[in-house]
Amino acid sequence: MKQKIIQISGFIFITFFILSLSVAATINFTFLYSFDIGYLNISEYVDMPKEQILMNYRILLDYLNTPWIAKLDMPDFPSSVSGLFHFTEVKKLFMLDYLILITSGIGSFWFMQYLNREGQYWRLLRYFQWGILLPLGVVLALLINFDVLFVLFHQVFFNNDAWLFNPATDPIILALPAEFFMHSFLLAFGLIEVFLILGYFTTKYRISAPSR
Repeated sequence: MKQKIIQISGFIFITFFILSLSVAATINFTFLYSFDIGYLNISEYVDMPKEQILMNYRILLDYLNTPWIAKLDMPDFPSSVSGLFHFTEVKKLFMLDYLILITSGIGSFWFMQYLNREGQYWRLLRYFQWGILLPLGVVLALLINFDVLFVLFHQVFFNNDAWLFNPATDPIILALPAEFFMHSFLLAFGLIEVFLILGYFTTKYRISAPSR
């Protein structure tokens, strides 16, 4: 019974570590937004040069990523009370993701050490084999009907409608189109897939290495 609890807890740790690492990498991959400014013609929508948009985006990211920055002030994008409240909620989700990343990382390391000691490293192989299939299904769903999933995401993580920005009072929404968020979701689940594949081949190598 104890071994079963350890195994379940360990795989939960690994799952949350991969998820939180993928999210952290995606939200800090500013190259994606830099690319989308041109790809989605964002400069034309907000009538602002690319570098100016990026400067405001970096200010937003600094606010969302840094616990001690308490005020969001984008010089070229005024925000309403409702808009600022939503970004405060997003900041809390960012902090939660980093907390999960750290705790699950520690738990995952401990679990892999445990499997190594017990000679049960092969259990990871089965986990990665099945795990590889899940992100592919999610990516397919995103490509088929992103709008529905995007709304569902906000309904799950936010208990209000502050995320429904009015461009007249929160023009930042014009610089953050839905297509950019779709690309971000695709990147996140693409990274999850990459981490699972890397985990599979790394585990397979470790299992087969002693026999060589």
